[in-house]
Amino acid sequence: MSAAAPPDRWGAVAKLFHWLTAVLVIALAVIGIIMADMPLGVQKLELYGLHKSIGITVLTLTTLRLIWRLTHPAPPPLAPPGAAEIVLAKAVHVLLYAVLLAMPLAGWIMSSAANFSVSVFGLFTLPNLVGPDKALEEAAKATHFWLACTLGGLFLLHLAGALRHHVLLRDDTLRRMLPFGKLRDSGP
Repeated sequence: MSAAAPPDRWGAVAKLFHWLTAVLVIALAVIGIIMADMPLGVQKLELYGLHKSIGITVLTLTTLRLIWRLTHPAPPPLAPPGAAEIVLAKAVHVLLYAVLLAMPLAGWIMSSAANFSVSVFGLFTLPNLVGPDKALEEAAKATHFWLACTLGGLFLLHLAGALRHHVLLRDDTLRRMLPFGKLRDSGP
């Protein structure tokens, strides 16, 4: 699998960004749900640290992914979609990128406003973005929560679109993003 892709499919780098982000976001959701119900203690604080580290990793990956995407255009759609489908697909992708940037930033602001620095896997500590501020902490917490809900909805729309192409339209849209997906033979 090469980094430079033929114009009709995604390349290795785009696939790596896509699937690594997906796995990390699912891990973040699971960790977030688990730690929300835990009593305050060492285990909860360790999960918070892991959650923050993975969140900053997603922020970094999304930034790199956007740079890659801007310099490596997407392959054209396989099925001739209608204008509404094109607008919806583009809107979902733009919103996914926006939320994948905004959500970790909201978490970082929330931690900073609570006067807790963000350590990234114990390797280095990020500077606080703001000073201690209880009102800002609460606003960032609410923003982080609603962005998580929004991300869940966007994920479901993205998944529904991929499954629609795969099951109903029976095209290779999903296969060409799978890490080892073999495309159908299009004939001579």
